[in-house]
Amino acid sequence: MGKVLHLFPSVALTRAYRTIISSFSPYSSARFRSFSAASINTKMSTESYMFGPYKIDPEEVFYSTHLSYALVNLRPVVPGHVLVCPRREVKRFVDLTADEISDLWLVAQKVGSRLESHHQATSLTLTVQDGPQAGQTVPHVHIHILPRKSGDFENNDEIYDAIDEKEKDLKQKLDLDKERKDRSIEEMAKEAAEYRSLLL
Repeated sequence: MGKVLHLFPSVALTRAYRTIISSFSPYSSARFRSFSAASINTKMSTESYMFGPYKIDPEEVFYSTHLSYALVNLRPVVPGHVLVCPRREVKRFVDLTADEISDLWLVAQKVGSRLESHHQATSLTLTVQDGPQAGQTVPHVHIHILPRKSGDFENNDEIYDAIDEKEKDLKQKLDLDKERKDRSIEEMAKEAAEYRSLLL
């Protein structure tokens, strides 16, 4: 078929397979845009965004590419808790294209890095709840990004309960009801504007 390319002593790929694999690379795709200031859509305020069945106010969106967008959270668990979603409404992770997966995680990496620094955090929690039994309440793939600090939760894994559970359960288990109130569009727009400036 073609000359064998040896990547590691135990792994060999033909040139044909190498070509197929490179076609999935986000850097080789003609549809992929680099993360420069030019790729940030300056017309976010006029675009339409859907999060499952919900129309998202463009003022809540602080970063977007041709395949993904990042928005502030209506009910953040910790300061800087945001979501990254594919533009296309996709219910399950398995249904994303290779380009969408690459773009989604590259956006999450960029956004997470900036928010971790901005909030003077020392770590990040990135999580996907894929399907109703995994705790997904909005049928649209999304990555939760949460900047983390020492002691933000007594037991580190409680963060997953905070993301997962209904407000009533949160009050009983974690007493987070004060921090998890719905925010106004004005509050969210102000936060989004702050984050937008971090990504220019």
